[in-house]
Amino acid sequence: MLQQFQHYITTTFSFLKGKKIVLAVSGGIDSMVLMHLLMRSGYTFSVAHCNFQLRDQESDQDEEFVKMTCQEHYIPYFINRFETQKYADLHKKSIQIAARELRYNWFDELMHTNGYDFLLTAHHIDDSAETFLINFTRGTGLEGLMGIPQQNKNILRPLLPFSREEIERYAQENSVSWREDSSNASDKYFRNKIRHHILPILKELNPNFLNSFQQTLIHLQEAQCLVEEASSMVYEDVVEETNDEKRFDLNKLQKLPHKTTYLYQWLKPYGFTAWNDIFDLTEAQSGKQIFSEDYRLLKDRDFLILSKKTEPQNESYEIQEQLKQIDFPINLRLSDQSHIISHSKGTIFVDKLSLKFPLILRKWQEGDYFYPSGMQGKKKVSKYFKDEKFSLIDKEKTWLLCSENEIIWIVNHRADQRFLANEKTQHILKIEVL
Repeated sequence: MLQQFQHYITTTFSFLKGKKIVLAVSGGIDSMVLMHLLMRSGYTFSVAHCNFQLRDQESDQDEEFVKMTCQEHYIPYFINRFETQKYADLHKKSIQIAARELRYNWFDELMHTNGYDFLLTAHHIDDSAETFLINFTRGTGLEGLMGIPQQNKNILRPLLPFSREEIERYAQENSVSWREDSSNASDKYFRNKIRHHILPILKELNPNFLNSFQQTLIHLQEAQCLVEEASSMVYEDVVEETNDEKRFDLNKLQKLPHKTTYLYQWLKPYGFTAWNDIFDLTEAQSGKQIFSEDYRLLKDRDFLILSKKTEPQNESYEIQEQLKQIDFPINLRLSDQSHIISHSKGTIFVDKLSLKFPLILRKWQEGDYFYPSGMQGKKKVSKYFKDEKFSLIDKEKTWLLCSENEIIWIVNHRADQRFLANEKTQHILKIEVL
């Protein structure tokens, strides 16, 4: 196994030599074998151990075992103790999800703080097969059927070609010590049920199951590459990107023979799970929206608009008379002028004597009205938004500049006729968006 490991790591991860490496070590057989292989292959690395404090003294004994092993071989090590149960209860997550989040958040912090280039974990082909079966059982797309990737950004898995049986045999032949996690024997966890009952049956039915599984993964990965290439080509025609949102043209999307497949491919990185609701959204009324943990997908006429989810905000900001420029919440410049050049969406000229300072910047509220420039009479801001085909997101991003309770300007859109300067105005104030 040593020669196979050395060949795999030098060909697949040839860039590792000379890099700063940290190895995740639980104390179990997989990570201890990987640690042994790396030492025998001449790699220099540090060790990171997580104590989740879920198994009382056993967790502390694992920590002590990893610590003593590192000291014996003069390997730098980091140990972190987590209040995993408390974190899981606070965030309403399962123990497995909580432990995973705590582990990888700490790994990210550790690597960033100490300048590590890569994190190595000891996942192997049996782990990958278990992940495949878990995702398959729960329902997933093509990507969920590709097992565990050999590389995910700066996380590498150099034991992925090897089976649990090969790892156990190596440990026995090379007198590698390890700690047995008692929770691995329990069927309390879904993964353990797959490990103890489903995988053994598949291996019994096909003694060459893991090799067949690896070949299947290769075919699935090739198919995924084709999907991503096709998706990328169509994306450029259907989706318009701005700094803070993506607009999916439904007229173009509806003409595609596999529109739901494309939508799934484009939206899956944003944490959405209610796929039937998303597919129904293409036919829904304007204003309907679906949320993931961090994003919102809004139906707006002929578009689906993807944007970061934001909390409703009712704050307002004062602009004192002596201020010449503000940078938050938007960039505005105010300057005295001797004459009017020309009004535009982004620049207005107002009668300074008609203003009551401090001016107020705020979001629109139900019942707001103004007197649009170039029109007779007043108009509700909500009606103006509707006539101008503002999306819900557009409304939320729009600021109103006010003098006391009266609107001076729907910023970057339309001024109020009552405050605009004219040829008789003695004190002209220019207000512009930068």
